[in-house]
Amino acid sequence: MPPASLLPTVRWSAAVLVLALCGGALPARADESAQVQALLRQGQTAEALLRVERALAQQPTDHRLRFLKGVVLAEQGKSSEAIALFSQLVQERPELPEPYNNLGVVLAQSGQLDKARAAFEMAVRLKPDYATAHENLGDVHAKLAAQSYGRAADLSPGQPGVTAKLEAARKLASGRVTALPPSGAR
Repeated sequence: MPPASLLPTVRWSAAVLVLALCGGALPARADESAQVQALLRQGQTAEALLRVERALAQQPTDHRLRFLKGVVLAEQGKSSEAIALFSQLVQERPELPEPYNNLGVVLAQSGQLDKARAAFEMAVRLKPDYATAHENLGDVHAKLAAQSYGRAADLSPGQPGVTAKLEAARKLASGRVTALPPSGAR
């Protein structure tokens, strides 16, 4: 796992955009999603999880609600559960870039930078104008570069070129991996 200084801080994701991409939502379902998103913005993740699980009890295969549950799980720091849920969503709906982006964010937080890079690459392949996924991909590349330069510096201490590159990569890598906030899409 990378040092804490290289781990990203995240904001969560495009639930509203996914609602639009997955088809028109029923008013009750859209209202439930909006309420869960409001609870997330208020930091009430436990209540948000209860609400989304109640909605999923009624519609267990609803992709939009499952996506939103992944966001809540990630916000609660339940990385392995969020990774499992987003992984399942990308298998079921491989045409949607947002689950790939969010999978990448959780993987990056977990220190799985190579897997995160692959998820972000898929998101931008599916939606070439997805600015957030491009930014996240750049952040992961910067973190991977910092790791490589760090290893080079360890293997060959005192090399001024490596030291300068390491410092530059660390500065660049201190940026945040971000996702769209649950309140809407950019």
